[in-house]
Amino acid sequence: MKKNLLLLALFGQLLITGCNENARQVADNEESTTALPDSTQLQPALLSIAANDILSHTKVLASDAFEGRSPGTAGEDSTINYLVNQFGQLGLQPGNPNGTYIQEVPMFGFTPQPKASFTAGGKTISLSFPNDYVASSRRYVPTIDVNNSDIVFVGYGIVAPEYGWDDYKDVDVKGKTIVMLVNDPPLPDPANPGRLDSSMFGGKAMTYYGRWTYKYEIAAEKGAAAAIIVHETGPAGYPYEVVSGSFGRESFDISTPGRGMHLAAVESWITLDKAKELFAAAGKDFNQLKASALQKNFKPIPLNAKATFNIKNALREIKSKNAIAKLEGSDPQLKDEYIVYTAHWDHLGKDETLKGDQIYNGALDNATGTAGLLELAEAYTKLEVKPKRSILFLAVTAEEKGLLGSKYYASNPLYPLSKTLANINMDVLNYYGPTEDVIVIGYGNSTLEDELAQEAQLQHRRIVPEATPEHGSFYRSDHFEFAKQGVPALYAKSGVIARNQPANYVLDIQKQYTANDYHKVSDEVHDDWNLQGAVEDLQLFFRVGYRVANTPQYPEWKPGTEFRAKREQMLSQHN
Repeated sequence: MKKNLLLLALFGQLLITGCNENARQVADNEESTTALPDSTQLQPALLSIAANDILSHTKVLASDAFEGRSPGTAGEDSTINYLVNQFGQLGLQPGNPNGTYIQEVPMFGFTPQPKASFTAGGKTISLSFPNDYVASSRRYVPTIDVNNSDIVFVGYGIVAPEYGWDDYKDVDVKGKTIVMLVNDPPLPDPANPGRLDSSMFGGKAMTYYGRWTYKYEIAAEKGAAAAIIVHETGPAGYPYEVVSGSFGRESFDISTPGRGMHLAAVESWITLDKAKELFAAAGKDFNQLKASALQKNFKPIPLNAKATFNIKNALREIKSKNAIAKLEGSDPQLKDEYIVYTAHWDHLGKDETLKGDQIYNGALDNATGTAGLLELAEAYTKLEVKPKRSILFLAVTAEEKGLLGSKYYASNPLYPLSKTLANINMDVLNYYGPTEDVIVIGYGNSTLEDELAQEAQLQHRRIVPEATPEHGSFYRSDHFEFAKQGVPALYAKSGVIARNQPANYVLDIQKQYTANDYHKVSDEVHDDWNLQGAVEDLQLFFRVGYRVANTPQYPEWKPGTEFRAKREQMLSQHN
């Protein structure tokens, strides 16, 4: 079967206007590169990537029979069995050195039943779960109580010595409830107040300090009893419904000997309206305090308010699974070096409290990416001469629960990360047809995008940066866990300039998907998908991986990138 593949450009591209101009500016400013000549030996592999096959895989993985592919359910069992069978039929070697296609990922599930309230100014502010707030605990205990905890506003909740920034100023928040703003502080450029200062927190681009995961990490380090993030759609990059949908039912974390007792007892989000109500009851103006948090001399502000949380945790331990296959390299000296393709197989499962449709099928997110992984695996088996280095195909679990499967692999790699040259990640494929541009999430980070640019020229395409780096998309998919460990990682998407379509064709489709289908039960296979753009993208990812697998040079992080030092240290220790 052949197919027309789909490739959905990143959710962070949605609320933008001016992408076309951005894409063309980058193209004009880029120095021209010379792509490697096309090779007839790659044609059987490239032609094997076809839309009908991807659609077929996607229909299976996104079917109701797979129950939304949540970890620790029958849907996981069905998904893993399907992936293992496909890997075996392709003749790929088991990716785990123990002779199986499985890497077990020890996790625990926790389903919170929270109750919460604030008191301020002599009044009690009731909170409705999950409409006003979500709250959970990653401590492996059945009951969590935080009673009458003093509430402190800590601005953006960031300690970043390299920027001379410390929102805590050594104020003791142990046992207290801290309230934080989402994202990095948007600091204006002193020379041009209409733009953000690129020397502070990446300017327009979000740094890891802006991610909610970091904010909970620093809260735990500071000893806070509860950590609350105020949700705002613009800075967060997604509506509150994404938060309530992800945090409002069973979540997971990796099992550790310490049972998570070092973490803040409560991790929470509240809506902007409830935050403003809390601040007002405490005699404070939310907007004024938010503005004050843009100053380096900001200090934590006690709100003269208290928070109470009670969480009943339904707990269970599971062994979820990453699925991994290997195509061994042909060079005796280089076959112990690796390129890793990744896609997460999981989605949100089902919600039996819903009326009508209860299954989050996750067709685009990320049955398509998993289908793409299988297509790439098949393509490599079509090569008469295998690449010099080995290729790994890794389908990871629990991305929707915090990148847990990729985090576990990167922390417990089956093959040395010092011998892992690159990670190429796929998360939601293009379903709207071919594009002239290719978006690089985290543009300017590594030399992998230089390889991508040269190979894209063969498709008469150009690479461009994402238009909304402030949404922090680089930190929101599985490649990030490889990057954190120092492995150069590439995360690219179809662009927004569709071939032979009106100017806003792609943007309009993306907006509709995000508003109507993203993380909703309506994310299902649709008859009007055009998967040819996904085919082009997968062919491009194949060529980049093949190129890296055969060239002498290791990909590198570019100077100034936050992951470069980790990689250099890793390689120096193993040379």
